[in-house]
Amino acid sequence: MPQIDLSGLAAFAEVARLKSFTRAAAQLHVSPSALSHAIRRLEEKLGVKLVSRTTRSVAATEAGCRLLDSLDPALANIAAGIEQLGAYRERPAGRVRISAPRIPATTLIAPKLAALRRDYPDILVELSVEGGLTDIVAAGFDAGVRTGELIARDMISMRIGPDERMAVVAAPAYLADHPAPASPDALSTHRCIGYRYITSGDIHRWPFERDGRAVSVAIDPVFLTNDAELMIDAAVDGLGLSYAIRSQVEDHLASGRLVAVLEDWCPMRAGTFLYYPSRRQTTAAFAAVVDALSYRP
Repeated sequence: MPQIDLSGLAAFAEVARLKSFTRAAAQLHVSPSALSHAIRRLEEKLGVKLVSRTTRSVAATEAGCRLLDSLDPALANIAAGIEQLGAYRERPAGRVRISAPRIPATTLIAPKLAALRRDYPDILVELSVEGGLTDIVAAGFDAGVRTGELIARDMISMRIGPDERMAVVAAPAYLADHPAPASPDALSTHRCIGYRYITSGDIHRWPFERDGRAVSVAIDPVFLTNDAELMIDAAVDGLGLSYAIRSQVEDHLASGRLVAVLEDWCPMRAGTFLYYPSRRQTTAAFAAVVDALSYRP
């Protein structure tokens, strides 16, 4: 069996996961050419091709995929073991990678980073703003952020935000020309601003609830985006009705830039949670971040 250094295996795993020499090189803080040479040396030692390269794409071969399946848990355990050495230091230290949608990233996580940095200056939080439902294990994140109903059962979750009321809003100018809908059924006669999910490609159906009756309305959008703030901006500009988290539009409602409609139909949305694999070995740095982000009403 040829002797293989761990750095070569780790380099291959990063290239295979990211499907890019450029992005993998940036993560590993080496040049793409140096990384390419390292993969070639590894392939020569093993006597098998691990990565298929073209001018447009990079992908693991069948042999590479089998090697990656074996490497992932081993490398994760090694990384966790190294991070746990921080427990022997005076203060928790190390990097914690979190994947989160933009709104909770900016409203629930970012505001707490200054206090976390003050209390734990040796912890580096890497916050990646993701538009879709990221597989945090495959992407190498320590934790992710989602609403409660979207979290898989094999994950541990911790609340970082409250349950929130939803709202349907529009600009006064729009409502001057289009009378406010009296029920969700009336949305078919209105211009609506839609949200398309990045992962599935589906258009968000607007959920409503009143007197124990729940309905989900498929809208016919006049504008589609995958960004909640753009939806709100479009509503302020008078493009049509938008479905939003109430707390995100409170300032617009208070100023009169937006008006809420169907208020007695708008439901509560499950709170926002930080989640991570149940098999994850908790480090002192990760535990400190979890505690700092936890929701305290």
